[in-house]
Amino acid sequence: MIIGARKSVQVPAPPAAPLIVQVVRQYPPAQGGLEDVVSNLSRALCARGFRVRVVTLDRVFSNPVRQLVAFEVIDGVEVVRIPYHGSSRYPLALSVFRHLTDADLVHVHGVDFFFDALALGRFMHGAPMVATTHGGFFHTRKYARIKKIWFQTLTRLSASAYAAIACCSASDLALFRTIQPKHSVLVENGVDTEKFANLSSRTPVKRMITIGRFSENKRLDRMLEMMAALVAHDPEWRLDIAGSPSDLSVSDVNALIDKNGLRQHVSLHVSADNDTLKHLISQSSLFASASAYEGFGLVAVEAMSAGLLPVLNQNDAYAALAAKHKDIHLADFANPQASADDILRAYDALSNNANLRLDVQTATQSYSWERVAQRYIELYRKASGERVVSPVYQPQ
Repeated sequence: MIIGARKSVQVPAPPAAPLIVQVVRQYPPAQGGLEDVVSNLSRALCARGFRVRVVTLDRVFSNPVRQLVAFEVIDGVEVVRIPYHGSSRYPLALSVFRHLTDADLVHVHGVDFFFDALALGRFMHGAPMVATTHGGFFHTRKYARIKKIWFQTLTRLSASAYAAIACCSASDLALFRTIQPKHSVLVENGVDTEKFANLSSRTPVKRMITIGRFSENKRLDRMLEMMAALVAHDPEWRLDIAGSPSDLSVSDVNALIDKNGLRQHVSLHVSADNDTLKHLISQSSLFASASAYEGFGLVAVEAMSAGLLPVLNQNDAYAALAAKHKDIHLADFANPQASADDILRAYDALSNNANLRLDVQTATQSYSWERVAQRYIELYRKASGERVVSPVYQPQ
């Protein structure tokens, strides 16, 4: 079954404008941090005079039986969707090369089949290439030994083909500098801070939300164990879980809810759209994440823009975020009682400081896409030997 195109708006760039081809495994209507980053970057580039094409897969991983339309234009961005074979972890899609021949620069997002194939087959298109890491493939410890071998061999070889490796967190930068020390640079993700701006509950409420795919690294099991400890202390607490199936199915998540006796305290929202998320956020005061691994922490920043106070697990990306923003609470979600206590401390902080909600929102202003798009344009310019400069952009 083919899903029809959503309403599209085409804003034509000048015919001579450089063409940037963004290659990414998933793109809207798929939902997630990676999808948000690529769509926001693409729109920002169009606004600055580039032509932009996104080459992506023709099925959403959470619903692979439904085929998406092969081509549409969304907000001035050409979206080309191609078939794939194999696992969603490493989807094989060799037809990607057909859509690169006219590119002035190719930007690959993620470290997967596209990252390797475009590096090994770069002679087939000849365009300069940059890549963004988005956390690499170390989101879980599963197959850790194989992943390390793969990273030190094929990923190392592939990385040498890229003029720049944009690392979206300090932890990614430290990792990728071990295989590509000269061309790995830090480019933290931009965040759409307008989408949920100022939506959280105006008065503190005992309700929190967590948003993200139902994947192992998000550690929903630990989130629900924390919630069980919290409810045992105060049964007024509520949690909304919003996301889409991944490593865990909807049945798996429901089983975890029932295992912890939380059916009256936890609501599950599957593949919620932005309107639904806005409604849920408006009823909440806290954002919580038990994630064991994050590439950057984009959803946490989006939550802050809404005025939600974050309580985040102590992974590298969240620790780096907390080092920049003093109001973020870090917790050890491996310890249910300790993390429940951290939730209570965050709620007390919000209740005792009338300005905290606004302070959290204000802290997100530094993540504007204007700044990040400018950073990428500079990266494109250097990677292409000055040939990729938008008509709007004038280098200093």
